[in-house]
Amino acid sequence: MRKYVIMGVQGSGKGTQSELLCDDLGLVHISVGDIFRWHVKKHTKLGAHVRRTMNAGELVGDDLVESVVRERLDQHDWNYGFVIDGFPRNGRQAEFFMESYDIDGVIHLELPEDEVRRRVLSRRLCPNCGMDYNLIADRPKEPGRCDICGHQLITREDDTPEALEARLSDYNEKTRPVLELFRRKEYVHDIDARPPAEEVQASIRDALHLPAYKATV
Repeated sequence: MRKYVIMGVQGSGKGTQSELLCDDLGLVHISVGDIFRWHVKKHTKLGAHVRRTMNAGELVGDDLVESVVRERLDQHDWNYGFVIDGFPRNGRQAEFFMESYDIDGVIHLELPEDEVRRRVLSRRLCPNCGMDYNLIADRPKEPGRCDICGHQLITREDDTPEALEARLSDYNEKTRPVLELFRRKEYVHDIDARPPAEEVQASIRDALHLPAYKATV
């Protein structure tokens, strides 16, 4: 069983690399952000709280995040292991995670802040079917329209310049120190996130001593 944490600033490719890593290894991708976005879309009580927090430019509180992570991992649908992204984001969450679960490795995707801004501010989302697009590398066939359902694309609420600057500041202040906590265990792997996704994935697998990536059909 393999259990990995993937970390990096917004736009570093955590979701993409997690999916590629899980693709042929039987691992489960657990995205805390996706869980929260699902609740927002379904208008649950939790979703309403998350939306208010995001609109205020703040991060969801530790107690709620830890509760969501614990509930998700307690489903035990990860027979071969998991890759978790979007968690932990600060020292308290890291301590909770290390006390509760054994971790086999931490993948740290490194990306300069100017590239973060370029990537994040180019992201678009279909609010109807959930498809993600990027105006740099993954443009829709018809500008502003989803290729799958034709719905008009939107910018995520947390992808505005103001929200991005707040998230970068919060990441540097609270999340980067988490890497130092993990480094004491000597299992942090720093990966350059600037190359194409397949090259980044190859670097991750090489660092973790995993088989080369083979896309599943």
